[in-house]
Amino acid sequence: MEQRRLGTSSLSIPPLVFGGNVLGWSADEATSFKLLDQCVEAGLNTIDTADVYSRWVPGHQGGESETIIGRWLKKRGKRDDVKILTKCGMEMPGRGKGLSPAWIKQAIDESLKRLQTDYVDLYQAHADDASTPLADTLGTYGELIKAGKVRAIGASNYTAPRLEEAMETSRKHNLPAYVSLQPHYNLVERPRYEDALEAVCQRHKLGVIPYYSLASGFLTGKYRSAADFGKSPRGQGAGKYLEGKGPKVLTALDQVAKETKSTPAQVSLAWMIARPSITAPIASASKPEQMDDLVKATSLKLSAAQIAALNAAS
Repeated sequence: MEQRRLGTSSLSIPPLVFGGNVLGWSADEATSFKLLDQCVEAGLNTIDTADVYSRWVPGHQGGESETIIGRWLKKRGKRDDVKILTKCGMEMPGRGKGLSPAWIKQAIDESLKRLQTDYVDLYQAHADDASTPLADTLGTYGELIKAGKVRAIGASNYTAPRLEEAMETSRKHNLPAYVSLQPHYNLVERPRYEDALEAVCQRHKLGVIPYYSLASGFLTGKYRSAADFGKSPRGQGAGKYLEGKGPKVLTALDQVAKETKSTPAQVSLAWMIARPSITAPIASASKPEQMDDLVKATSLKLSAAQIAALNAAS
């Protein structure tokens, strides 16, 4: 499996990151273990999660995904074989939120306990916290790096101006700097990244690991009408793409998939992997049979004409 350096860090990751948001949600623990085993066997050795996954499920409190990963790590003994990326900053009900020094220190310790490890490879600010000075947040991350709890730090859901400000704060105060950005980006949602964030990332040589790479499953071609929404727990989230350019993008995906003897999901991910500013899209699978698309996407090479057709449709 190809390895790509994550920004200016010492971390190298495959061209696709497995999204752990499904673990403990649309994939139960036994299925989650199978999915994680498949990832390692296929060379997809980088798993992205967050403390809040899967807080949105009735009866869940957050931490379910990290807990399953921790149990899997303990059972399989594969900690050195995988890279674990997690996040803090979103509200953990009744416990805390934001990027204050006190909460970050508490949040990392809780994540490490759930993950059953003494370090995470990449610790990401899940969302910006305007109420906490950037220097305080970055200084705290520096303490975690020095303590060996975190290898590198990244940002998620930052605007271009705030990301630029964070990078300048690191330089000005000689603090650890973000090495990556995790933005919302895919074939049907391009402007929020391409209009401003992409330039900031390229200027600072940041790794980019986008989430929602398959647009809640829409780009797999699974949801082509409202009648399809019941196919999975995430079906309703794809409804907004049925209007506007969504159908046009599906048509282009179908054509390129036919030409390459692949699938719309593989083509969607290969399009992202081929973009020079992207290190690795994040994508998930809830069933073992869905992993095939993720693995094959990493080796699918699109022609310049095929990329142009997808660009035009999207």
